[in-house]
Amino acid sequence: MYECPVIHPISAVHQYTSSGWWSNTSLKARQVRSLHQSAARAGAGGIFVHRDTPDNNPDTPFEFTVDNLKRIDAIISMYPEGHKQAATIPVLDLAQRQHGWLPISAMNKVAEVLEVPPMRIYEVATFYTMFLRQPVGKYHIQICTTTPCMLCDSDSILEAIQNKLGIKVGGMTADKMFSLIEEDLSPKDIDQIIDELKAGNDLVLVSELIYKEL
Repeated sequence: MYECPVIHPISAVHQYTSSGWWSNTSLKARQVRSLHQSAARAGAGGIFVHRDTPDNNPDTPFEFTVDNLKRIDAIISMYPEGHKQAATIPVLDLAQRQHGWLPISAMNKVAEVLEVPPMRIYEVATFYTMFLRQPVGKYHIQICTTTPCMLCDSDSILEAIQNKLGIKVGGMTADKMFSLIEEDLSPKDIDQIIDELKAGNDLVLVSELIYKEL
């Protein structure tokens, strides 16, 4: 008989703030591995070919802040001269932390800064599912749907969140507060967690609801 491992299959909650993304998975109270699934399922963009939308097109406003431009210079300085392209992933990550997700205009700006063809940047952004190529909610909920998690009843957790928020995987609530994708982690009392977030309570305190009995 299969016995569920200690790792629980609930959700990771990532909050976007003015200083970038904050994740409850960073709590030392419990270390949980992160396993990304395919881009098509994980909400990283759904498809590998860009389609202009009102929220995501070459004219979508994006400029690196002065502070982030300094960070980019520091990042580039870590690589040999003439190899700016090697900084693609960290600079894309910086763009996403600043904006909350990666519109095509941000990718174009990264290409401009690194002096490479935009397609080279897009190839990287579509390959790695950590890059979000469509808008996400203030709270980005990720659910594990791997086989071990399914054996630990992660499907019921996913269903509970979908019913609570009225959205499907890859969707976002009308108020743009919550978005949901499949990912990797652990749960209990998901209604209470979401209610606490809706009430505007500190995410650090909400995280304690997830980990207090683990």
